[in-house]
Amino acid sequence: MQTPNLTSPAQAMVLAAGRGERMRPLTDTTPKPLLSVRGKPLIQWTLEGLARAGVRQSLVNTAWLGEQLPQQLGNELQVPTAAGPVPLHIAYSHEGRDFGGALETAGGIARALPRLAPVFWIAAGDVFAPDFGFDADALERFSASDRLAHVWLVPNPAHNPKGDFGLLPDGTALAHPPANGPGFTYSTIGLFRAELFQAPWCDIAHGNPEGVRLGLAPVLRAAMAAGRVSAQHYAGRWTDVGTPQRLAALNGP
Repeated sequence: MQTPNLTSPAQAMVLAAGRGERMRPLTDTTPKPLLSVRGKPLIQWTLEGLARAGVRQSLVNTAWLGEQLPQQLGNELQVPTAAGPVPLHIAYSHEGRDFGGALETAGGIARALPRLAPVFWIAAGDVFAPDFGFDADALERFSASDRLAHVWLVPNPAHNPKGDFGLLPDGTALAHPPANGPGFTYSTIGLFRAELFQAPWCDIAHGNPEGVRLGLAPVLRAAMAAGRVSAQHYAGRWTDVGTPQRLAALNGP
């Protein structure tokens, strides 16, 4: 299936390229973002949240069973709102087709960078956060700042008890949880500048033509060490849908 280029830069990228090893056997035949949560594909919760917040152009990366995402989601999602349905246009970055597999988060973002706006949302397609509002005011504040990223942090779940990052009272994110204070888990939702995925923070050529694989954590931590990343707590419902048990709990009574 051929998917068109976006007519304008995408204001959001939704990550959907992972293999979902811990979700096997469910992900042997279905990519994790297309697993059903409360009657709709998991990724659709995120896409609908973006559309309700005014995002009209989104980019989804694919790898494992990647052809299924455009087959099921298509190139436009009509999202119901109180004022009537609104469209979300979807384009795809096919990492599996182009490079034989997922490029990890930073590698995938670097690959998509020529098709993204200078400031954009990143959200995972396998996280359930139905209350999260992709706030236009947060986007405006971030755009006016000198930060390279602004991330939302959640209380540490059982599978990540130590957390990923720390947070100072002024909202500056720390590269590691402090030794004498609480750490927090990255929600996989954030605002980012394209600048973060260029030197000196990320040593990948523009558009990642070689298909370099790189995780997001080292890129974020380098910028955090320079005081260029801010963060805030998110207290709404949030589940990293990483195992069949967590999926069953979401779909249970």
